[in-house]
Amino acid sequence: QLAESGGGLVQAGDSLRLSCAASGRTIGGSSMAWFRQAPGEERRFVAAISWNGENISYDDSVKGRFTISRDNAKNTVYLQMNSLEPEDTAAYYCAASAYIVTSIASHYNPWGQGTQVTVSS
Repeated sequence: QLAESGGGLVQAGDSLRLSCAASGRTIGGSSMAWFRQAPGEERRFVAAISWNGENISYDDSVKGRFTISRDNAKNTVYLQMNSLEPEDTAAYYCAASAYIVTSIASHYNPWGQGTQVTVSS
């Protein structure tokens, strides 16, 4: 089971750090990713990290602003989000994959329940 936390309501330009904690399983051998979904839109890839942290991928819309990281000892993945924009408003989900780093949502299972991030202008 994966559980996201750290969302909230912030102003444009602010920062947030999301956490995704795993319970009942280890994330050590899995690629991990963050996706986001705004109301009325499909779930979209944000960032992914390989099991050892050596391979990382970002969507172009967050490059230079967001940083994904992981602590396998704590069974937790993070998403540091800086310079937030209103367009970043969405529910953010973490997910695990047995595949190498991928932006394809169907390659990920399980998923967390999501945490809401709202950025006001």
